[in-house]
Order: sequence, then C-alpha cells, then structure tokens
Amino acid sequence: MSRNGQLGGRAPLVTDFPFPTTPGGPPGVEVTDPPGWAARLARLGVPSADTPVRPSFHLLITVRDSGALRCVVDLTECRIDPGHWLWVRPGQVLRILDGPCSGAVFVLFQASFLDPATVAAARLDRRAWRLPLLPAPSARPAVERTLELLVDEYRQLRDLPLEVHVEVVRHLLAVLVLRLSHLPGGERRRTVGDETFRRFQQAVETDHPRTHRVEDYATRLGYSVRTLTRATRAATGHGAKTFIDERLVLEAKRLLLHSDSTTAAIGDRLGFPSTTVFTRFFRHRTGETPTGFRARARITPETG
Repeated sequence: MSRNGQLGGRAPLVTDFPFPTTPGGPPGVEVTDPPGWAARLARLGVPSADTPVRPSFHLLITVRDSGALRCVVDLTECRIDPGHWLWVRPGQVLRILDGPCSGAVFVLFQASFLDPATVAAARLDRRAWRLPLLPAPSARPAVERTLELLVDEYRQLRDLPLEVHVEVVRHLLAVLVLRLSHLPGGERRRTVGDETFRRFQQAVETDHPRTHRVEDYATRLGYSVRTLTRATRAATGHGAKTFIDERLVLEAKRLLLHSDSTTAAIGDRLGFPSTTVFTRFFRHRTGETPTGFRARARITPETG
C-alpha cells in the first residue's frame, strides 16, 4: 500500500549518503540488518533513522518474517509488509518512519558492481513503477530463495577465496535484481525509442539545473526535438518538455521540504532567472506556490 503522504512536523534536512565501505567485504555491495543500517547512519552523523537521507546507490529493503516498516521515498509514503520490497534508486530521498524492524533486510549496491548486461536487462536507470514492490504468489518463492542465498553467501566470507566469494555474491545479486525488475505484471512495454529515452533521462538527471529546454538536450544528444518528444511520450505518456518540468518540480519539492533555503535560493539553484519566474513555474505545475507547498507539507496533524 502506498499513498502520497505529508511528513509531520518540522522537516529535517537531507543528508547525502555515499556508498559505505566495509573492509574485507565485496566492493560495491553490502547486506545488513536494522542495527547495521543504524550504525551506517551513525557514521554519517545522522541522529536517527527517521532523518531523511539521499543514497548515492541502489537500496533494496524487505521484511522477511514479521513486522512492518513505514518509509517515505521522496513524497510517497509506503508500508513494507512481509514479502514486500522497497527499491530506492540513487538520488531519491528516503526517510524511515518506524523504529527498528527485526525482520528487515537492507541490500545496498552500486550499479558498477554488476556486469553491464545485468544493468541493461534490469534497467537500473529507471524509477520503480510502484512502491513497494509485491511479488505475485508465483514469483515470491524464487525471490525469497535468492535473498536467502545472497544473505548466507555474503556472511560466509571465509568459505571461499575472496575473488570467488565476490563473484558468487555478484551473480546472486544479479539474479535478485533481475527477478525484482521483471516481476509478473510489473514490466513496462519496451519500445523502439527506449535507448533514446534512456539517454535523454540521464541527461536531464544531470543537467536539469542548467537548462530547461528540450532543444538544448536534443543538440547535446544528437537527436531532433521531435525524436526526443516521441521517445519520451512512448516511455512515459508525456512529452519531453513535461518530463523536464516534472524533474524540476520533484527537485524543488525535495529542497522546499528538506532544506531551509529560501524560495529565491532554490529557484536560483534550479536555473530559474528570478524568484518570480520560479514561483510562476511551480504554481503552474502544482497549483500552489513554493511557500504554500512548504507550509502545507510541514503541517502536523495536531496543528493542522
């Protein structure tokens, strides 16, 4: 179950979360539990698990046996029940609302840890199509067996030579992400413009604070505006300009909710020439001003 949620109280600031490194472990992947996750946050200076963090890596969270975990990814609140999976992509903002859940498992990995064929087949550059992921009854046993094998192998560091251990973990993680990215009923239809859209999506992710014009992306990527628009519409149902605008709105909301920056500073950071232009853009796309959104999103149920 998921819904668009409002965070209660004064929204804390986001902490950037680089990939942690564990000496002696496979480089680029970590498998841990709630205490291990809390320890990694503590090393960042994060005061508690409900402080929002922005991981620079992929994060898979599941609950295996009992209990549940409530999280917010960007502005979407979701509940992870046993058998559910939350896939947080690099750059998304995660906030865990509940206390420790003993049955939770956290799998942290960098895309570079996997081979290029797996990265392409799992389409790691896309956002999850739903939060959380719930494997169908027919798919759930295979996913859970793969996780068990991954957890066991990750912990058995001394059973194999290190280079062999790393390869086994790499292959098990590849199986897990491939299964999760191809759950029955969850795949989106592939189109001829997939590669074009993928390149456009990556360019927007990098350059949206610098340019908001489809023409600039088309020139940089070597496509026509019409080609970018057609590929984006096939992949998302919307045109290229709408895709750019939605990315700007998402980043604006993140900054309004999780920073003390002024509206003027946020508009400048996102490449708008003035506060007036940014406010007009935000109101046109969301129906409210940046100040209005910030005030509404930070209202608690008690004071609202």
